[in-house]
Amino acid sequence: MAATRNAHAVWEGDLFEGKGVVTLDSSGLGSYPVSWPARTDEEANGRTSPEELIAAAHSSCFNMAFSNGLAKAGHPPVKLTTSAAVTFVPGKGITGIHLTVEGEVPGLDDDAFVARGYGPLVADPAGLLDLPAGFTYRVLSRAGDPLLSGEGRVPGNCDGMAAFGAGQGRVKLVRNHENRTTAALRVPPVEGLTYDPYALGGCTLLDLDPAGRVTSERVALAGTAVNCAGGRTPWNTWLSCEETEDRAGTAGYARDHGYVFEVDPADPQRSGAVPLTAMGRFAHEAVAVDPYLGVVYETEDAFVEPFGLFYRFLPARPLGGPGSLRAGGRLEAMRVPGLANLAAVDEPGARFPVEWVPVPDPSAAATPIRLQDFGPGGITHAQKLEGCYWGGEGVYFVSSYSRTREGSPADHHGQVWFYDPARALIRLDVVFGPAADVRLPGDSPDNICLAPDGGLMVCEDGGGAQYVFGVTPGGEVYPVARNADDIGGPGASEWGEFAGVTFSPDARTMYVNAYAPGTTFAVTGPWR
Repeated sequence: MAATRNAHAVWEGDLFEGKGVVTLDSSGLGSYPVSWPARTDEEANGRTSPEELIAAAHSSCFNMAFSNGLAKAGHPPVKLTTSAAVTFVPGKGITGIHLTVEGEVPGLDDDAFVARGYGPLVADPAGLLDLPAGFTYRVLSRAGDPLLSGEGRVPGNCDGMAAFGAGQGRVKLVRNHENRTTAALRVPPVEGLTYDPYALGGCTLLDLDPAGRVTSERVALAGTAVNCAGGRTPWNTWLSCEETEDRAGTAGYARDHGYVFEVDPADPQRSGAVPLTAMGRFAHEAVAVDPYLGVVYETEDAFVEPFGLFYRFLPARPLGGPGSLRAGGRLEAMRVPGLANLAAVDEPGARFPVEWVPVPDPSAAATPIRLQDFGPGGITHAQKLEGCYWGGEGVYFVSSYSRTREGSPADHHGQVWFYDPARALIRLDVVFGPAADVRLPGDSPDNICLAPDGGLMVCEDGGGAQYVFGVTPGGEVYPVARNADDIGGPGASEWGEFAGVTFSPDARTMYVNAYAPGTTFAVTGPWR
């Protein structure tokens, strides 16, 4: 049930010599004098300020949220004391908020109290992005705004993304746009970067200076379709994936789609718009490249039975640098003997041996790959295979959900798997729970990346509130961010999914997209 609280302020005179009064109307607790010197002098001298009021609101909200989070985790606190220090710099505004928290929590020692993720999420007064205390964000880009290049407007449906170092603290962000033929904000066609003039998807490229400000924003790939996620290469290029199998003549397209495209953030014209056909034509979601052997792992996002496959591509020129994947290679699909569908596994820690089977026709000229004949041993399927990321000595990949009513052998709300190439084994690491169960970590994991602590960051793409979750190396799940930008109508709240989570090369900034309305954020804070 929504509640509205009211206050009002009266100001008399100019900024520096004037004075005002703030009145708390709803509670009737009183009126309090406010002045400019109270904001800037070392002593408040009996007058309040916007910063003091924000500190009071922030600390009280934090205590309530943290208390609720601890109680849900089975550790209701006896007492929490939070001090908020809000720093104001004339000419700049509020430059920081620092919270100090002390707690008396039975059954929780000091280390456990500190280590439970980054703490509860604090509501964003601007209504865009809720973060833990001590974290801040900057909006880098919003769909519909003019591209700094003058090529048109920022496209919508912001999806997969990667950050690349550009020297001297500068960063290049390559961002996908999952546009179908109905998209309102297409990726503008640019000569030398356009594959199919009738397709509306592609990638844009943002250049950030050492202070994190956007200095350039331009098209890096155009004329592709439904560019969902992708993955970075060890030679610092981006592989952008088309999540479609549409052929030329379908949906108005002039060329076949369902491919991977390489984007060079240093010079997009050098990579152009060339489909990497040997990597297969299917509904690609994401890729991860083995930095030691050059093998490329690929997920297929298919939600219709018999669902998608997990692939590996063995390049003819492994680790050959920009453009080397055009030389072709061999595409194979994963078979787990005796396991027709990964959804049948529900026990974290379960391990299975893996076989790799050649794909009969990677071009899917007559039959989609997932429907092709893989011999008497068959092939292993999974519903909604999505995020894929290399971490440590293997590759993580995600099954977003599984539903028996759609043909899966079991129901789940998301799985994170790990493939160990050295041992040819897969292991189920995390099982996600329904969003209705507050003790479980949400539903429908999607894009993933490696977190600074060696765990994972996972974007949620389910119903209701949308989160970025962290997953510790031990498998504990905790909230990192919540989309607060309500794009629904009156009485029908709705929040866009998160996508494209990635970190700067120095691991000090997390970049993430809110798919709708199309916002790219940079999040800084005490990452560990």
